Amino acid sequence: MEKLWLKNWPADTPTEPRYDFGQTPVHEYLRQRAKQNPDKIAMVFYGREISYRELDQASDRFASHLHKNGVKKGDRVGIFMVNCPQYAIAHFGVQKLGAIVCPCSPLFKEMELEYEINDAGIEILVCLDILLPVVQKVMGGVKLRQVIVGNLNDYLPENPTIPLVDMMAYKKQAIPGVVDFMDVVNAEGDAPPRVDIDLDQDIALFQYTGGTTGMPKGCMLSHKAALFKTACVCLATGMDTQTVNLVNMPIFHIAGMVAGMNSTLFAGGTQVLMTMFDPKATMEAISRYKVNFWYSAVPMNVAVMKHPEVAAYDLGSLKLCLTSSFGIQLTEEISAQWRAASKGGLLLEGAYGLSETHTADTFMPRQKVKYGTCGIPGPQQEFKIVDLTDPDKELPVGEQGEIVLRNPACFKGYWNRPEETAGTLRDGWVYTGDIGKFDDDGYLYLLGRKKEMIKVSGFSVFPEEVELLLNRYPGVAQTAVIGVPDDQKGEVVKAFVVMQPDKSATEQEIIAWAKEKMSTYKVPKYVEFRASLPTLGTGKLLRRALKE
Repeated sequence: MEKLWLKNWPADTPTEPRYDFGQTPVHEYLRQRAKQNPDKIAMVFYGREISYRELDQASDRFASHLHKNGVKKGDRVGIFMVNCPQYAIAHFGVQKLGAIVCPCSPLFKEMELEYEINDAGIEILVCLDILLPVVQKVMGGVKLRQVIVGNLNDYLPENPTIPLVDMMAYKKQAIPGVVDFMDVVNAEGDAPPRVDIDLDQDIALFQYTGGTTGMPKGCMLSHKAALFKTACVCLATGMDTQTVNLVNMPIFHIAGMVAGMNSTLFAGGTQVLMTMFDPKATMEAISRYKVNFWYSAVPMNVAVMKHPEVAAYDLGSLKLCLTSSFGIQLTEEISAQWRAASKGGLLLEGAYGLSETHTADTFMPRQKVKYGTCGIPGPQQEFKIVDLTDPDKELPVGEQGEIVLRNPACFKGYWNRPEETAGTLRDGWVYTGDIGKFDDDGYLYLLGRKKEMIKVSGFSVFPEEVELLLNRYPGVAQTAVIGVPDDQKGEVVKAFVVMQPDKSATEQEIIAWAKEKMSTYKVPKYVEFRASLPTLGTGKLLRRALKE
């Protein structure tokens, strides 16, 4: 389609990303920033300040350890952690060696973790000790050669400046049979080998996502994808060396990774890293460290504004907050309330994007905000809307259909899934499965999902995955999963269950079992028992009939 959005491009925003050190992998930007300004603070973790020199050196030593243990270019290394300095150190250490980062959600239970380890072929896993019990449960079904374990207290200062989270109460203990993370980063030795990286062809990241069938798939994202989208986020937000970025969205997730961890280092700014969101800790961080940028979710902003102590904190440094409408839709009213609470700060819808495109495919022009839209496409973006029944038919502006897009960050395909890749990636175009439309000004409206994905508090839940797990419950014959509206979470999971003739269960029993076997956001809130489920003559499940 014609790039209608260019007429609304902000006058003070370049149309192409800027690369201070040229087009080179993001981890090379860490190296260059460490050379340029080694003592500058790269990260603050509850008061513990980590310089660019320390972060670069620690990731070098992590890379050296992996190299000594046989990890080579193209190998996959899993990271099973919440937000913490160890995550960033491991992430960039893996990529410095040319190996591939495989984020594992810290919400995973054993079946989910075992699946990703085996599917990706992960042989070395980095995890926190609080998550080690989950790892130990899967050891018999995976081929891990080494587990590297850290503790959240490893990088905490003696006197934290921000309220701690409960999981930080777990003190470090000696654990036999694993490698201590701090032993790795404190070990002196040879620098890791310099590995030649082909930006466009070499894979930096397996970001796992669901699909229309089966279990999650690893999106193969190149170093070019990470670099390009990181630069695009900096372009849209104006991040630079003066940026102080509050990072409490999960960095194992593609959006938090790009808008939090990667972009701050790329720009040479400082990130205030928090393990998870807490409204009081967030206000303390903004006030104490003069945070001027934050990527959030709307419920976070609402929680801050509703906190009884909000008036006691100075939030005036926070000039820009990009947010995602997870659970609560951003409205002009909420944005105005935020402007008052933060003494003039902007609260704007963040971006449209997906794992297959390394996210951040759109941004909201500040001089012309349209609430209820995803903004306009970013640099080097091509978009079109195609007919839902005829993907070769492009629709005119104003008509709704499937969103299809192409840009330099599009994935290389799904790991070991050629058929699924062919169904999503065609001639460089990503067929998103999302339904949307453009208006005459080039603003994108997201109207729904062609795929039957469920959004629970911003997390993507794919019915097939939950169904495959629920089908393992003793006595279950068949299941179907749909999303139903929820005032707090946007959507929650509802499961329809058919039991075997001689078996029985209660709603509470299945929900309790699910809480032990899958991530919290995937657990059904409701279970309805049925004698049968609606299907086509071919046997294909009709979830739409259940929703109706």
